[in-house]
Amino acid sequence: MKKTVITLLLLATAFVCSEAKTRKTLFVIVDGIPADCIERLKPHTIMEIAEEGGYARAYCGGDVGMYSETPTISAIGYSNIITGTWMNKHNVRGNSNIQENYNYPTIFRIAKNQSRPVTTAIYSSWTDNRTVLLGEGKPETGNLKIDYVFDGYDNDKTNFPNKPGDFHIFDIDAHGCAEAAKNIRTNAPDLNWVYLWYTDDAFHIKGNGEHSDWSVTATDSLLSDVWEAVKYREKNNDEEWLVIIVTDHGRGNDGHNHGGQSARERTVWMATNLKKRNAQFGRPTLSHTDILPTICEFMDFDVPDDVLYELDGTSFYGKNDIYDLQAAQYDDKAILSWKCDNLKAAAWIYMATTNNKATGGKDNWQKVGEVPAPAGSCIIDLKKYGDSKFYKFAVRTMNNCITRQLHK
Repeated sequence: MKKTVITLLLLATAFVCSEAKTRKTLFVIVDGIPADCIERLKPHTIMEIAEEGGYARAYCGGDVGMYSETPTISAIGYSNIITGTWMNKHNVRGNSNIQENYNYPTIFRIAKNQSRPVTTAIYSSWTDNRTVLLGEGKPETGNLKIDYVFDGYDNDKTNFPNKPGDFHIFDIDAHGCAEAAKNIRTNAPDLNWVYLWYTDDAFHIKGNGEHSDWSVTATDSLLSDVWEAVKYREKNNDEEWLVIIVTDHGRGNDGHNHGGQSARERTVWMATNLKKRNAQFGRPTLSHTDILPTICEFMDFDVPDDVLYELDGTSFYGKNDIYDLQAAQYDDKAILSWKCDNLKAAAWIYMATTNNKATGGKDNWQKVGEVPAPAGSCIIDLKKYGDSKFYKFAVRTMNNCITRQLHK
């Protein structure tokens, strides 16, 4: 009996220790690599990460022909990922002359708004990721401060002079990966973003072919040391790391260009070391906008309702009761429908008839319904809530929240 009690105590202690691991996140955006290219080449580091967790195709570009349709362009893709929203909210519409709507916070601002200290780092071949998309130091972002900054190399023509074929960009990617590996191994910030640029340039210049294939495998090799640094931290420290590798957009059929809504341009991919993924990972609904809520769920970040109700994605970590919310108008009624994974869940429906969030104001979210989640639908009589041309919906359960807009 005594031996049994001791064994149970040891198991309980091991469980508590396991639960007490400090969680860290690394997400990597590798620019412009088509999913079919990854699946054909099977790059070693990306596949090793996927073997620990999983690999899946996903989509970018929002909903074609609807309010959230989003061009498949680089900076727009990064913004989808770091805000968890589509272009109609974050307002990044291209790679230049960017007028971002900072009323939709990035994952870095969410991290810094936690009640506990969260250290952050960026390793980016494009400086605008920090200065413009994250908005570091801007009043609109609350003077966001990144703790560890490794960028600016694209503007450093002394150490990284222009080379034919844009090979200086590959040099910058290599330098950024080396700095990331060193900093993760030594300082292990809680939230890390690596951005690698060269693959997109290679495809733009050469299109589908041997050179672009080389750029993918060579960039994958650069990631090896970063991945090794994560494994070192997990082995030698009481840490658990979430790693997500993703691309920002696909490409047209010849590989040169992107920006449109063809199937190949809209198709992206994700590789993650996350073992405990839920069913969202691998569904046709998996998208860019799922990465931010996944990081928040893994890191146990508190997300205020006014931010949560604007997110366009669904976490692929943790429990999800419902997913794939749709909204349609029928006369003066809104018909909401969704899919359900939990037959015991209840669903609460909230609605706002304004879009004040977009201009820095607050929306009045009203509870307008409650149904069993397996019902999969709810009809809202819009006449009860005054005349409006714009409606926002959030359907919540105990475990997750999904959102949708309706424009009359």
